[in-house]
Amino acid sequence: MITIYHNPRCRKSRECLAFLETFNQTFEIVKYLEDPLNFMELSEIIRKLKITPIELIRTKESIWVENYKDKKLSDKEIIQSMINHPILMERPIAVYGEKAVIARPLEKIKKIL
Repeated sequence: MITIYHNPRCRKSRECLAFLETFNQTFEIVKYLEDPLNFMELSEIIRKLKITPIELIRTKESIWVENYKDKKLSDKEIIQSMINHPILMERPIAVYGEKAVIARPLEKIKKIL
């Protein structure tokens, strides 16, 4: 089953849901702003994405700019910043088994199907 980490207020995230529906695949929606991920969950997603934690950060988000931008942070501190402020996570994220993508552009989802 595909899991999508979704922000309903984000147009790209809504488009991703609509795109997934066209594949007739079952999927689980995780509204990570309402139910923030813990350290282990977020670390696992980062591992599946095959990226570093900073690559999952929305660096133009005001919370990042005001609180973290010019600081030298460890990977653990970057992950903790996303736990404290889930809005900092890039979205949408789609996970299928051991594969994951940040679905921007939407066609990247095809890589994990």
